[in-house]
Amino acid sequence: KPLFGHFQQTSIQRFEIMVQVDMSKRQCKSLSSIFLIALFAFSETQPKIVDASNGPFSSHTVVPPGGSTAAQPKKRLTLDSMSANLKLMQYAVRGQVVILADKINKDLQTGTGKYPFKDILYTNIGNPHSVGQKALTWPRQVMALVDLPEEAGVDHPDAGTLFPADTIERARAIKAGMGGSGSGAYSHSQGVPCFRDDIVAFLEERDGGIKSNPDAIFMTNGASSGIGMILGALMADGKCGAMIPIPQYPIYSASIDLLGGRQVGYFLDENNGWDMNMEELERSLEEAKADGTNVVCFVLINPGNPTGQVLSKKAVQDVCRFCAKHNLVLLADEVYQENVYDDNAEFVSCKLAAHEAGLIDSNEIELVSFHSTSKGLYGECGLRGGFMELVGFDPDVKEEIYKLASSSLCSNLPGQIMTSLMCRGPKPGDLSYESHESEKQAIFDSLKRRSEIVSEGLDSIPGFSCQKAAGSMYCFPSIELPAKAVKAAEKQGIAPDTLYALSLLENTGICVVPASGFKQRDGRFGFRTTFLPSEAKMENAMTLFKKHHVDFCKKYK
Repeated sequence: KPLFGHFQQTSIQRFEIMVQVDMSKRQCKSLSSIFLIALFAFSETQPKIVDASNGPFSSHTVVPPGGSTAAQPKKRLTLDSMSANLKLMQYAVRGQVVILADKINKDLQTGTGKYPFKDILYTNIGNPHSVGQKALTWPRQVMALVDLPEEAGVDHPDAGTLFPADTIERARAIKAGMGGSGSGAYSHSQGVPCFRDDIVAFLEERDGGIKSNPDAIFMTNGASSGIGMILGALMADGKCGAMIPIPQYPIYSASIDLLGGRQVGYFLDENNGWDMNMEELERSLEEAKADGTNVVCFVLINPGNPTGQVLSKKAVQDVCRFCAKHNLVLLADEVYQENVYDDNAEFVSCKLAAHEAGLIDSNEIELVSFHSTSKGLYGECGLRGGFMELVGFDPDVKEEIYKLASSSLCSNLPGQIMTSLMCRGPKPGDLSYESHESEKQAIFDSLKRRSEIVSEGLDSIPGFSCQKAAGSMYCFPSIELPAKAVKAAEKQGIAPDTLYALSLLENTGICVVPASGFKQRDGRFGFRTTFLPSEAKMENAMTLFKKHHVDFCKKYK
């Protein structure tokens, strides 16, 4: 660039260089000429290169900017040349409706545009802190001390007046467990060993003493990266398929499409509280096999996303037996295991269900379970903490998964630390124990009230049907749409419930995700909404939902 600046300061009108090419060997004889041509590439307008080929050598005249007839360079990566699988992939949670919501939100902030509301109510994604949930105090205190240099944190003379003694003690233990290198260094590719010990202790306590192994634990960037790793290992070719629930969380459909695999949907029973139907599982599997699909795995989301159901122990055991019978790897998405609001429901892990069915001791099942700091009562989505546990896997396969994890070096350290803190909180008798448990209980109690406000509120609207939200963070109502609205959506080339969600957004400011983004039975319409904003906001939203539905039906009567 500096050299070309010198050229620009001269009165050059024409600059001719020779590029000598041995046409038989295709070897460049003048590297300096290539360098000069490259210099012209930095100019704001391209010079003209005139071909004057004659014989085995070619002479090129380079004309400075102005009047250039040279074709613009073709982009290597275009929509035509890029991965077809990437173009096929869809992720509705951040799709068309959310894009419009972000635009409207920007308009509201800058005072441009007129809307019948003052702000956007984002209920499209399970992101608790973004809609008002406060971070738990104790984990953040420990995190702060771990991140700070010793002299500014744990060893500071005033540390004891700013932080409870148990947080300082835990921060010292974490620092020691990381080998004194702090949170800015890479860790073991499966995660810091002492953190994996914390996860093992958590799993063993949760499942009544069933043994876990730190070597079977992989710490991940949220649950999502672990899901991607396992699906990447399973989708060996274009005929491989994964059984996924309908409705399902779009990371599964998106990942399978990206990997070139096949989605094999099985329907949950909406009329029975989104429960499992074993006849439906057999039907789905047999139809896929008949279509030439090599079904290799089964995805179970419990508690459910987007459906909010909590499966019984029998239902979970039935799924484990189904996977063992058909030699399917079971992917257990259990990130909402702390979010169970129905007093008559209880979370049962796939590992516990498989153990009690005798499938682990007999080595009949391959199971990988996922957990995360993003959900539950922590809601630490931004820290991207999580883990997966492999059960019953071939040791050679485990080594290949380790190789895959190693290619990313390790999951992020703040996320690893938060996962350790989630799995091993303050003990009874510790200074922070009561306050920590009190904060968690307050969050849980409010989530339970909000689950009732939203599921009961939506179900009471004429034209709506909404199952009880027994767990997770979502409701997934079905709605009756006028035939005229369905035809209007077809004309626009969008799903009818996308038309509905866009109308809801533009008239109320409520941002939901169309149910079509999660897949559903033909002829069903609806949306997914979280109940994460405050109780007051969700109560107000119920009024807006009802008014909008009445107005929408009148418009398309």
